[in-house]
Amino acid sequence: MSGIMVPMHTGNSIGGVVAQAAGLFAVTNVDDLVLLALFFAQAAGHRGGAARIVLGQYLGFAAILAVSVAAALGATLLPEQVLPYLGLLPLALGVRAAWRAWRERNGGDEEEPGGGPGGPGALAVAAVTFANGGDNVGVYVPVFATSGPAGIAGYAAVFLVLVAVWCLAGRLFATRPLVARALSRWGHVLLPLVLIAVGLVILLG
Repeated sequence: MSGIMVPMHTGNSIGGVVAQAAGLFAVTNVDDLVLLALFFAQAAGHRGGAARIVLGQYLGFAAILAVSVAAALGATLLPEQVLPYLGLLPLALGVRAAWRAWRERNGGDEEEPGGGPGGPGALAVAAVTFANGGDNVGVYVPVFATSGPAGIAGYAAVFLVLVAVWCLAGRLFATRPLVARALSRWGHVLLPLVLIAVGLVILLG
């Protein structure tokens, strides 16, 4: 999520589109790395946990792309005034995770604070990714609108490849010994805090 704009060029070279798409993706999704690292830390040691996070990330980002492309083509699916309310999704998930972490600390159920056995579920990750990408839509729409169908397809292809790169980077951060120890000790606290903070930033932005 970012309000940073990158220069747009109308050149049609494949290399130019790839470079511009990579730069655009990077500056609008830096904060997703933190969320992904937290999600992967929550899923550590649980069979299928990492796969659910990757699936959720793709579902959420695909929804962002769909809304952006539709808006660029003139079929606005989400009015601008509605976008801040997307913050309610991560806010609600953060409050839910905080409640579960509190219950565990006080001898309640043993369910993972991220949302079920094995950490966050695919739909929870998708919801957070989509909500956190509300600002991305505002950045992508003008870029797509000036790129034409071929350009949009090129951007989308690069973005989808980079989602996998982002997932790998998030998992790498979560599995580094120092980071893993910190997330293992404080992840159950950090995840709710980060989700709540993301939700408030989107709502108040």
